[in-house]
Amino acid sequence: MKVKGRIVVVTGGADGIGKGLCERFAAEGAKKVIVLDRNGAGAKATAEAIGGVAYECDVAKEDQVKRIVDEVEKTIGPISVFVSNAGIGDFGGRQDDATSQPNDQWQRGWEVNVMAHVYAARVCLPYMIPRGEGYFVNTASAAGLLNQIGNACYGVTKHAAVGYAEILAITHRDQGIRVSVLCPQAVDTPLLRRAGEGSQNVDGVLTPAQVAEYVVQAMDEEKFEILPHPQVLGYMRKKTEDYSRWIGGMAKLQRTLFQKK
Repeated sequence: MKVKGRIVVVTGGADGIGKGLCERFAAEGAKKVIVLDRNGAGAKATAEAIGGVAYECDVAKEDQVKRIVDEVEKTIGPISVFVSNAGIGDFGGRQDDATSQPNDQWQRGWEVNVMAHVYAARVCLPYMIPRGEGYFVNTASAAGLLNQIGNACYGVTKHAAVGYAEILAITHRDQGIRVSVLCPQAVDTPLLRRAGEGSQNVDGVLTPAQVAEYVVQAMDEEKFEILPHPQVLGYMRKKTEDYSRWIGGMAKLQRTLFQKK
């Protein structure tokens, strides 16, 4: 699907990957880019720069997502693409203890990194299915295909995000719905800068604009997996070829990253 002439919604659009996607969709000729973010001022700044429309929104609140989607459909036009991009990665805990992140952080991770995708689909599908088309781009992470050393909550919730994208694509394909799941490694975003040591930038840091280029290309091809770091495919193959060996290799990497000095 090409975004030219279409209405696109992007969550987490105030900065990082979301902002880069908003800018690229506008450059591609989208009819209107709808920018959602908990940071209302940031969403407004992005929207003003590209001629879009901004809404302050917590994607973990289904009623907020529904209200905005209903309003856009009624006052602006049909949503063709919903980019469920907002996510969080700061969960506290100790890097050497997979049980140390508190329950409230696990719950917040589940709500933002997983249920936000469910809510987006739940509110958009009743509009999209009767029209016979619609596109979801769900931002997960390479951590959802591999894992995230030192951050159990992030790795687990991103695995769930990939799983939901898969079932969404399978269940509604024959109704004209297409789904892509975005799984980058390191991208120059506020989240990465906060991660610091152990952020696993071994394959290079991409800019949001570079990631947006991969997304646009994948949407043109209606390709499910979007891997801006192509090395991830090789890592996935190694994981599935010998799972036990992969676990051992990841444990070795953890020792290298977090060894006490």
